[in-house]
Formats: sequence, C-alpha cells, structure tokens
Amino acid sequence: MEILDILIIGGGPIGLNCALEAQKNNLTYLIIEKGTIVNSLYHYPLYMRFFSTAEKLEIDGIPFISTAPKPGRQEALEYYQGIARQREININLYEKVLKVSKTGDIFDIETSKSTYKAKNVVISTGFYDIPNLMDVPGENLPKVKHYYTEPYPYAKQKVVVVGSSNSAVDAALETYRKGADVTMIIRHSEISKSVKYWVKPDIENRIAEGSIKAFFNSEIVEITENSVIFKDENGQTNEIENDFVLALTGYLPDFEFLRNSGIELQGDCMNPLYHPETMETNVPNLYLAGVVCGGKDTHLWFIENSRIHAEMIVGHIVSGR
Repeated sequence: MEILDILIIGGGPIGLNCALEAQKNNLTYLIIEKGTIVNSLYHYPLYMRFFSTAEKLEIDGIPFISTAPKPGRQEALEYYQGIARQREININLYEKVLKVSKTGDIFDIETSKSTYKAKNVVISTGFYDIPNLMDVPGENLPKVKHYYTEPYPYAKQKVVVVGSSNSAVDAALETYRKGADVTMIIRHSEISKSVKYWVKPDIENRIAEGSIKAFFNSEIVEITENSVIFKDENGQTNEIENDFVLALTGYLPDFEFLRNSGIELQGDCMNPLYHPETMETNVPNLYLAGVVCGGKDTHLWFIENSRIHAEMIVGHIVSGR
C-alpha cells in the first residue's frame, strides 16, 4: 500500500488549501471528505452572504471574483469547487474517516470505504455537523430544525427562532418577510454583537416595532407538538402556540473523533492541544487546521484567519524531511 506524505481529513476551504500547499512542495497527498467539496458551505442557507469580502476568502492567492462586496454561498461554491477541478486536487468524496491510529511513525486511516497509510495527517473537519443541542423535552420532534436553508416552508407558520447569532437573525428576518409569525427566544440580554453590521439594525428595528417578537434573557424548557414553553427574564413560565422551532444555537466539532485520534482536549471549551507555530498536536505528525482548532469557541477561527495554517503545516513537514 502506498504511504502518503499527507492525508487530509476534510475538503473545506482550509483542507483544499492544505492540498494546494502539498502540491507546491511535491508531496503525495489525499483529501478524504465525507460529503461534497466544501460540504459545510453547501449546507449553508441558500441566500447567505459572508461577513468577509472576497479577497479574504481566497486561498493560495487564487483570485475570488465576486459581483457583490460580500460574496454569497453560490459564489463561494463556484470558487472553491472550481479550484478543486482546475488544480486537479486529489480528493475522495462521500467517504467518512472512521478512525486514525498510529503504528510507529505511520498513521493507519480507516474510512467507510477503504484504509490508507500516511506519514502525516491533517484534521480540517470544521464544526458544522454536530448541533449544539438545547437538551430539553421535545427537541427531537420533527418540527424542530437545527439547520436552516430557506424561508419558504415557513410562510404563514408560527415560528420560534432560538438564538441571536448571524444564522438565527437571518432566519428570523427571512421567515418574517415570507409571512411567518416569528418569535425569538434569546438567552442573552441583546442581539449578538457578532451579527453582521448591515443586518443588526434591521433585526433590532423589527423587534422595536413589534414585527418580530423577542424574549431576551429567556430559555426554552419544553417543546410540544403545538407549543413552546419557556422561562422569561422574570423567571415566569410562558407557553405560546408554535408550528416550527428553528434551534440555531450553534454547532460543535466532533470531539469524540479528536479524542479517539489521541488529541488532548483542554478545559471547559474542549480546546484541542496543538503548537501555535506548527499546528502539530500532542500526537507527532498529526496536525489541526481551520475552525476545528477552536474547540467549543467556534467563532475563534474562520476562513480568513486560518488560511495560514496550510503553509505552517506543510512548512513544518518539509523542514523535517
């Protein structure tokens, strides 16, 4: 069996960037991706626009041409998938990595379809696959959605949106404008400061005028077939009629996979242990790249500030050859 120089787990923007860096340094490599190319972006809301401008989303210096100041989901898909085609990146799609183990200096990688060997492994799996659950009765009902794609299914429905991040605010505004009766349940005292600056005044004005109802310092305690029960900021229990719950409370990395790969997780935020100058974990030759580095703090790393990980990782690998 061929022993690869690098096996990259995850075909998102940073995984692709690692592959491009490996190509430039004449290293043998393979990306294993459980879905399609940039799978997380594919599952983003259909009309989502990035906070970042196009040039901050570029990888390997390849120009990202956008017709708008803030590119959208479709433009990003065209850009990253176009790079994978044009640069003929070695990537296996719809193949899930099940286990990473090490014998001596060589990693054994077991997937849903095959097994591989590599001298180095890069985990660049992001965090979009595991919802941050509320752990309340009724959360498993079919009407509860942890992912939001478009507003049309919610026209003329009573919708509760949980959270106040970008995804929650976008969902609240879009469903309201398609005719939904929208109520936001927010654990904090205000709309998140991280909400896109051109969207934040919109949601605050809609709340102020009463078009969208919002309960701050509040928390859902139960979801039933026809209602949502929550405690408000005064500690009083309220019940409102409801058709759908959009529980957009964030997402988490696959901590079990990281731990089973031998990576130490530290503190309440489950921060994976790695060297900040090389991205190498406590397991020699096992690296992290991209947003997975932040543990539960999924707002710490994103495309524009983790693009450098690819060069750091491959540079460290090449220096040790």
